Amino acid sequence: MNNGTLPERIDQVERRILTALLRSGRTRDEITLVAVTKKFSAAVICEAYSCGLRVFGENYVQEFAEKHPALSGLANAQFHLIGHLQSNKARQATELFHTVETVDSEKLARRLNEAGKSLEVMIEVKLSPEGTKAGAIPEELPGLIGTIRSCANLRLTGLMTMPPWNPDPETTRPFFRRLAEFARFHQLPKLSMGMSHDLEAAIEEGATHIRVGTALFGPRPKASAQE
Repeated sequence: MNNGTLPERIDQVERRILTALLRSGRTRDEITLVAVTKKFSAAVICEAYSCGLRVFGENYVQEFAEKHPALSGLANAQFHLIGHLQSNKARQATELFHTVETVDSEKLARRLNEAGKSLEVMIEVKLSPEGTKAGAIPEELPGLIGTIRSCANLRLTGLMTMPPWNPDPETTRPFFRRLAEFARFHQLPKLSMGMSHDLEAAIEEGATHIRVGTALFGPRPKASAQE
């Protein structure tokens, strides 16, 4: 999966995406490839941009703040926050990111709205009892959705989830299917789900955004479940 140059690895991922799309009767323009660049330098992001990637996912506000000045020349690049966001860093996040995929509380939604900047957001949904996973539980969705939709500066577009890690994509598939059911029920068009090892299952279950790190850039210094 991780052999070859970056352009070759991008091509490998694209072929996997297209194969999954063919099986599910979907088209390439329905999928946004979010290149997960946490722990990688701004130079790596610039290289990926030069290879045609345009959407990048980062986990930590402070880490990305340090890279951000070196990325100002990347026209049309989009940066998504895909890691847990503390409410005390909400204002800074709105200055750095185009999309926050991990809104998980009404308090955080209000803090983001109070920053006064138009922002796309998704709700992170916790679909397993794992203590290490963040997210709103399904029962909290109606209230959280209502709060976000009442926030003038926030544009709610979808849901995201992080299933428990498992090397078998068929084990994580039910989580993707359940998230898609919630999105349909609440009439939300975007679904951020699927990573390097299970992107095919996610696409087949309706993903619109797949978060891919290892398959593009290789292993990071520290293992992460949010790639």
